[in-house]
Amino acid sequence: MAAAGGGRYFCTAGRGLEPFLEREVRARLGATEVDCISGKVFFSTEADPGELRKLKSGERLFLLLKKHPALTVVRNKGKMLHDIKSLFIEEPKYWWDVISIWRNLHGCEGKKDDVFQENPLPLKRKSEETDTATKRQRTEQVRQTVSEEHQPEAGERCVIPEDCQTESETSLEDSSKSSGKKAIANEQLNFSFRVSCRCSGAVAKVLTSQEIGRAVGVTLMKQCGWQADLRDPDVEIFLHLNDVHSVVGIPLFRLPLANREYIKTPGLRSTIAWAMASLAEISAGAFVLDPMCGLGTILLEAAKEWPEACYWGADISDSQLEGADVNIRTAGLMDKIELLKASVKALPLPSESFDAVISDIPFGKKFKITKDIQILPDILQEMERLLRVGGTVVLLLSRDLHKRMDDITKCIEHNSPGAISDGTSETTTAEDLHADGNSSSLVNGVEESFLNSRQTCFGSLVLDGVYAVSLGKTDAFVHKYKKISTAGNQ
Repeated sequence: MAAAGGGRYFCTAGRGLEPFLEREVRARLGATEVDCISGKVFFSTEADPGELRKLKSGERLFLLLKKHPALTVVRNKGKMLHDIKSLFIEEPKYWWDVISIWRNLHGCEGKKDDVFQENPLPLKRKSEETDTATKRQRTEQVRQTVSEEHQPEAGERCVIPEDCQTESETSLEDSSKSSGKKAIANEQLNFSFRVSCRCSGAVAKVLTSQEIGRAVGVTLMKQCGWQADLRDPDVEIFLHLNDVHSVVGIPLFRLPLANREYIKTPGLRSTIAWAMASLAEISAGAFVLDPMCGLGTILLEAAKEWPEACYWGADISDSQLEGADVNIRTAGLMDKIELLKASVKALPLPSESFDAVISDIPFGKKFKITKDIQILPDILQEMERLLRVGGTVVLLLSRDLHKRMDDITKCIEHNSPGAISDGTSETTTAEDLHADGNSSSLVNGVEESFLNSRQTCFGSLVLDGVYAVSLGKTDAFVHKYKKISTAGNQ
């Protein structure tokens, strides 16, 4: 729960962003005891909540309560639930110490301003609660302790099976009887909680998240006398069970770190945008371009983190530029970011005028790789023209574009302009490129011929890294390139 001189935390990360988060907690927070695993980074730091909130590549930040090896999985549900509940069986004082630490870190984020004391005054309870309405209300409290699998990008969801009501009523009655006067005397009865359970691997084949959440919720109610509240709890208890570990924690902030208050209309996920900008080696006084800026998320993340640079964004879509302008004004970055309407294939900007080019190459459900690949060489050529020698290009590519990029690179290396041509010709329209809110900076209704000899003149861009990342339901790849010489003079 706490390390010497600081706190022990863990932060969730989108798949592929763990290395970025690991580097960030070391650099930004001076973190120690850093342990990076799939989907999470564990660390210790003395940083205060204000500094912790500045993390940009993480999803949700938690105060770490317990971290144990994976549970031994058996087919007996009763035995499995007993082992899981043992993670939470502690003296009531333990949990109130946890809440005290959490509240000190949580500050004004809490739902209520009052600070709970270790020994609050006893509250009177009715001696008899036999009416149907009361039973129904208390049954609902138990049902609310169950949560489905945690999804960082979509927020928490708690779904209760219809057939659990009878079991919940029985569990609640047992809970009420066993809590008795001890709970009244030592805990504050109006303190509320919910359990969010994420279950994967072998454990998930034996128990559902609902079953685990219900068992843990009843255990905490018996021990501490807390009330379950699905919609607006005082505290959320997070439990993740998989084949690697068993982790218990409490979210430090109500909203995910990935929710940026300065972005009014989200485009590309902010954590991905920040990670891309972090690869661009932006320095004070640098000129940075996103030639397919869409709603401007990449530029916003970069300008917030590296405000001493100058930023330009271009797009062919009026609606995307309008959205980007609103986002820029919301973020108060009007003096940092300039926008212009232009095609990515012919930007009205001087050659070798930018130190970094960062862009999300648009891909969506409405268009196919045969359309995108035809203009990819033109995009690369224009980026190479605008980039200074020693500059950096960072691109986000779909899986198909990632594979085609390898083909293009091989084509250049073998000096064979027609090496990957399929002899096809397609038409890309602006409507195609609006899929999923992506940028639409490609030329409207212009028929493109595939790779030709003119388009192979971007050999000055040398690959400097490839990073596989997740966009939720789809995978993508971040490519980083460095410009080693003037275009056409290799």
